Amino acid sequence: MTNSLPENSGKQPVKPRTEDEKQKVLNRLKRIEGQVRGIQKMVEDDRYCVDILVQISAIDKALNQVGFSLMERHTKHCVSHAIKDGNGDESIEELMKVMKQFAK
Repeated sequence: MTNSLPENSGKQPVKPRTEDEKQKVLNRLKRIEGQVRGIQKMVEDDRYCVDILVQISAIDKALNQVGFSLMERHTKHCVSHAIKDGNGDESIEELMKVMKQFAK
């Protein structure tokens, strides 16, 4: 895993996220951030390795849930729109590339 963020594609969602959608994702990410801080404290406190690993697994699952939620929205809006406009090949290819990254 790399620490650098990927370049911004410059693309925008076909249908902008609602404030409710944004808030739900942000709330999930803030909870995950809190869990990461908790793991940092566990390491500082020299907690048992397995306890730390269990928490890492929980964070991994939580991040995957956020990712799959965003992927579902992307598929239903952006990919669907591209297919309807006759430009689905590129959008499907992009989605498949992201799905492969999730499967690693």
